[in-house]
Amino acid sequence: MSEKATFGAGCFWGVEAAFRRIPGVLSTAVGYAGGHIQNPTYQQVCTDRTGHAEVVQVEFDPNQVSYDEMLRVFWENHDPTQLNRQGPDVGTQYRSAIFYHSPEQKAAAEHSMQELAGSGRFRRPIVTQIEAAPVFYVAEDYHQQYLEKRGLASCHI
Repeated sequence: MSEKATFGAGCFWGVEAAFRRIPGVLSTAVGYAGGHIQNPTYQQVCTDRTGHAEVVQVEFDPNQVSYDEMLRVFWENHDPTQLNRQGPDVGTQYRSAIFYHSPEQKAAAEHSMQELAGSGRFRRPIVTQIEAAPVFYVAEDYHQQYLEKRGLASCHI
């Protein structure tokens, strides 16, 4: 039986590519979550007025890869101290967020954030939001596996 994990860590193209490389990840989809309108488009989300974050929803086999490993990849692939931005991308859609799908995921996310905050790795406080998974809206087809389709390994981050 598979599980879902949903993460916002800036531009979803690079985040999706990072998760697709993990053995045990069954599928990924980029999309939007956490906003206040239904079925948003990329153009609407980019206005910074819908409240949605660009996210990646990952389906994984917990017998092959743990949720803790998903969290490790999340933390390592963005700067969780940047509020509503990642690198040159600015806006609430680029916020750092973990959308949990179970009480166990919530506890694991909170624990991993506390561990990271106490590790001394960052000089600024972590601003990652940890919230219950809202409705996930799949992004337009051209965004799915965007970097792979173009032969690119990563975004600018």
